[in-house]
This record gives sequence, C-alpha cells and structure tokens, in this order.
Amino acid sequence: MLESERHQLILTTLSEQDYTSVRALCEQVDASEATVRRDLTQLEREGKIKRKRGGAEISASERTKQLLQRRNGGFLLGLGRNIPEKRQLAKRAVEMCEDGESIIINGGSSTYMMGEFLKDRNLSILTNSYYLALDLIENSDNQITLPGGEVYRKQGVVLSPFENDTIPFYHASKMFMGTPGIGNCGVMESDPLLIRAEHKLRKQAEKLIVLADSSKLGKRSNFIFEPLENIDVLITDSRAKESDIKLFERSGIEVVLVDCNVPNQ
Repeated sequence: MLESERHQLILTTLSEQDYTSVRALCEQVDASEATVRRDLTQLEREGKIKRKRGGAEISASERTKQLLQRRNGGFLLGLGRNIPEKRQLAKRAVEMCEDGESIIINGGSSTYMMGEFLKDRNLSILTNSYYLALDLIENSDNQITLPGGEVYRKQGVVLSPFENDTIPFYHASKMFMGTPGIGNCGVMESDPLLIRAEHKLRKQAEKLIVLADSSKLGKRSNFIFEPLENIDVLITDSRAKESDIKLFERSGIEVVLVDCNVPNQ
C-alpha cells in the first residue's frame, strides 16, 4: 500500500471513532508499528491528527472534511479551503443563538460547520441544507424543518419551485448564510436559482448574518444577493484587512472578528 493510501485509510478510520490505538491501525492498514508511527507523526505535523498515548485521534477540521468526502465529493470542493477559519466562524455564529430560538441556516460549507456546535443545543432550525439537516437529525435534539423541493446534490441544498411550501409559514429571529464574496457591491452569489431560494428564506428572518472568512472579503461573483445595507452582522476572521472592516462598518454592519489562530480542539 502506498503511503498516500495508508494516510487516507488512517484518516478515514480515525474519523469514524474518537480514538484508535496504534495496534488497531496496524491491522487496518496492514503495516508494521514503526511504519504506522511514522505515518502518525507526518499526519500530526500536517495538523490532521493529534497523537495520544498508544494511538491517535483526528482533528476536528479533518473529521468534518472526511465526513463530507464520504457524503458528497462536489460539496467537499467548497469546504476544502480555509477549514480552520470556517470552523471558528461557525462556532461564533452558534454562540449568537439562544436555546428555544427559531433560526434559518442557508446551505453552504461555512454554515454546514455550524452543525458541530449545534448538537448540544435546543433550537428550531429551518435549513435548505440537506447535509446539515441529516447531520442534526441524527446527532441532536434540535427541531429541524426542511422546505419541500428537489435535492441539488452538487450544492447539497433543497430547492423548491413552488411559492407555497413550508417557508412562508416559518418565522425566525436570525438567518445565517455563507457567500463566495462580499464587498462594495454587496453579498454575492454564484447561481440565480440559489438567489431565488435564499430570498424566500431571507423574508422570514429578522436579521441576516453572513459568515465569510477573510479570503472572501472584496471578492466578486456572478450575482448580487443583497446590498451591504441589508446585512446586519458579518462574522469574519482576524486576518481581515482594516480597510474592508471599515467599509462594512460604514454600511451599518456589525463586524464580528474571530481569532483565526485558535487551534482546533
């Protein structure tokens, strides 16, 4: 077995349980203890695992990546960049929610990561993210509502062609969404079909909260979802340029910065 194949098999194995011993990994990859220990050293150096006495556990960001890789390769493409930053944005977004609150979560890689931090909460959640809904149904006691419609596998979202689905009957205090870019023109989106669905969701929420890591600031995409003045809160990371922060604050947006140097636990 090639080294790259062993590494992938080790990561897959670790993602399925909290801890795995070196002995068990040796059996799984059919390699010597010395070889597996070298593999673990390399994977730890890359930040993908954490060594523990007699074995190892996977890092939180790598666990999320492995989960999505198993579920949907296309959706993984959006997740593969800036995972630690996105995870911290998701954590901060969930901290803004109170138990018992009704919220809306739009599909996307950043918002999908909110699921990790929602598992011990008690909220009413409307989401068009098929993968987030599945994760929360399996692993939490939150009340989950999905709009009727067709599942678009590449984006991992449910889109409804009908005006009278469940969405108009749902009221939320907050809507959380990601974006391919946010700047002078506003919050961007890449697909007009997604924009139509997102506007339906936006009408049902009092506040719009955008999650965008610093690499998205100043970026443009094909379509404008909302102008800056319609955004209530932007959650981004501490690598954001001061000029970008001032631009958003001048538009009346509350900018929340998270520390992008926080290690994954």
